Order: sequence, then structure tokens, then C-alpha cells
Amino acid sequence: MCVDFINLNKVYPKDSYPLPKIDKLVDATAGYALLSFMDAFAGYHQIPLCPKVQEKTAFITDCGLHYHRVMSFSLRNAGATYQRLVNKLFEPLIGQTMEVYVDDMIVKSTAEEDHSSDLQKTFEILRAFNIKLNLKKYVFGVR
Repeated sequence: MCVDFINLNKVYPKDSYPLPKIDKLVDATAGYALLSFMDAFAGYHQIPLCPKVQEKTAFITDCGLHYHRVMSFSLRNAGATYQRLVNKLFEPLIGQTMEVYVDDMIVKSTAEEDHSSDLQKTFEILRAFNIKLNLKKYVFGVR
């Protein structure tokens, strides 16, 4: 099912929170001994909407009136909201052992023996905030 949020997106102010520049992220991973690529599973759909916003996402089906309880990918500020969230969650790791672009994450280690502890720190944050990863999409430890 597809819900058309065109009218809602027109009246909502744009969140100008910047997304990272891809070329800088690529450059930030150069020279590391080991990289792990991860994808947050349906990342946008893990952000709850406040009740006031939920009612603005209402849509009608044959079974009645429904609304989104979590952020939908097609909402205007989904990308900026999710980027702000991951930047805040991973603030101590970004630039050190991790780079994040929306729901795609890279854990990077200068020495192979440090990689498991670098991953552990990332997983602890993910578990603490109940963020699920799509482990089928990427292989860990790709050199």
C-alpha cells in the first residue's frame, strides 16, 4: 500500500539538517585495516511519531481509519530526522571508529585486533536503543 503525503509534505516546514557528504565519508575510511558495513533495518520505521503528528498521517482503508505510529520513509523530513538521530546516538564514535550515512553504517578499525571491540561498542549503542540491523544485506569484516 502507498500513502500519498504530498499535501502533508507541502505544509510541513523543511528540516534543513545536513546529510553527510559521500565523498568525505569515503575519504574518512581510507587507510583502515578492517571495515564492517551495516544497514539499519527499516531505520525510518523505528522512529516513533508523537500523537499530534500521528493523526496527520491518517488514511482510510476498507477496514477503517488508520495512521502511522512510526515515521514513514515518504514523510518530508524522514532523512534529516534519522540522520540527526544516528549522529546523536553515535556521536562519540563518529570520526573515530565509525561513519554513518542515514541508515548505512561503517565501523572502521586501524588494527585488525581492535575491530571486534569497535563493533562491540557499536552494537551496545544499537541494543540500548533497540535499533535493528539488516544482517542479511552486508557481510561483516570485508577488507
